[in-house]
Amino acid sequence: MKYQSQRIAWLFFATCMLLFGLQIIYGFIMAFAHMGLDGLHDWIPFNAARAVHTNLLVVWLLSGFMGAAYYVIPEECDRELWSPRLALVQWGSLVLVGVVAIVGFHFGWWEGRKFLEIPRPLDYLVVVNVLAFLLNIGMTIWKAPRYTTTAMVLYVGLVAAALLYLPGMIAFDNQVFDSYYRWWVVHLWVEGVWELVMGGIVAFLLIKLTGVDREVIEKWLYVIVGVTFLSGILGTGHHYYYIGTPNYWLWIGGAFSALEPVAFLGFAWYGIAMARKGGRRHENGTALQWTLACCVMSFVGAGFLGMAHTIPAVNKWTHGTLITAMHGHLAFWGAYALLVLAFISYALPQLTGRARYKSALGQWAFWTSNIGMLGMTGAFAVAGIAQVYMERMSGMDFLEVQEALEVHFIGLALAATLFTIGIICYIVDFAKHGLPTLEALRVDPGTPPAPAAAEVLA
Repeated sequence: MKYQSQRIAWLFFATCMLLFGLQIIYGFIMAFAHMGLDGLHDWIPFNAARAVHTNLLVVWLLSGFMGAAYYVIPEECDRELWSPRLALVQWGSLVLVGVVAIVGFHFGWWEGRKFLEIPRPLDYLVVVNVLAFLLNIGMTIWKAPRYTTTAMVLYVGLVAAALLYLPGMIAFDNQVFDSYYRWWVVHLWVEGVWELVMGGIVAFLLIKLTGVDREVIEKWLYVIVGVTFLSGILGTGHHYYYIGTPNYWLWIGGAFSALEPVAFLGFAWYGIAMARKGGRRHENGTALQWTLACCVMSFVGAGFLGMAHTIPAVNKWTHGTLITAMHGHLAFWGAYALLVLAFISYALPQLTGRARYKSALGQWAFWTSNIGMLGMTGAFAVAGIAQVYMERMSGMDFLEVQEALEVHFIGLALAATLFTIGIICYIVDFAKHGLPTLEALRVDPGTPPAPAAAEVLA
């Protein structure tokens, strides 16, 4: 840790751990409901559990991105964060919005729009929260003695994510228009601007962990992110055909979705090549493992499985089935969850001064969580193929099919249990690192103190 204000990142990482654990609990509630064991239905209906599960995913990932930005930007810009106090207020308001939204879902307070269920009053609070975050990061960059490609790609991704949230707040009476702009948030976040965030964070980690020159890594960052971003934007079209837009969108979406594996393959090659080119073994090998797993698993989940599922000839059968859940789980895990976990694994020893990456707990967390997620993906795939055959091709009744699929969710629950063991190991390891400490601070001679930052987490 180079600057005192970087310690604020720990609050966002701790929030990630709490919300991630809660998300897993609601995932089990949904799995048991799919198995016919829906005993909690009177208190937590399936639609409420699903809304909580998906929205917790978004919030804990955003919390991880924000924490990573609060750590990366001061170091990349060679200065303290512009306003540590504003960062603390912004963190508190993020937690408040998340808690109110989750409680509201249980009482039926939501908009009812798939993946954008958060009530409208909370939407405005989210906008204020994100504007405060972008102001803090932007002013830090503006007043910085230097600018780096890594910092700018990360910041542009965060700004673009904020701008693309706004179309989802526009209300339309026409369902087609409403769904059209809703996908600007749902798809263009995860297969567009979030990939800029991913590129910036991966570049930072590779610079720190591999020893490869910044110029080499950032040169390839432009290429990989550019291709990924281009394919992701027009790839949105594979959603449009099913909401009543013209037929050509299906083919545009299918063609550009087919290019996304190329971009994610580039990410995988990029990470592995930089690790091999570096020629040195960083002492925090666990963080490098998570980083390389992010590059590889994002190709498998977001790239390959996404293409296989969105080819028009296939997607007409699989759209809206458990095949979507198969792709979605491994895509989010590979591209973004692993990214946040990789960054936390790197930053925690820097923040706390405790080299726990040498313990076996981190390895248990890595292998059991990844194997468990692959098992879940396989279970979703088998159930999804059965669902497509019975429901879409044979014409069986929807509820009959759901009953026939219950047996597949037993395997899913077992794989999810293994996954959960890995995440518990990760959270325990996080807790054992303890709080950030000024003793971990590496202050260069002549660096002026930051009075406001010194009070953070004191």
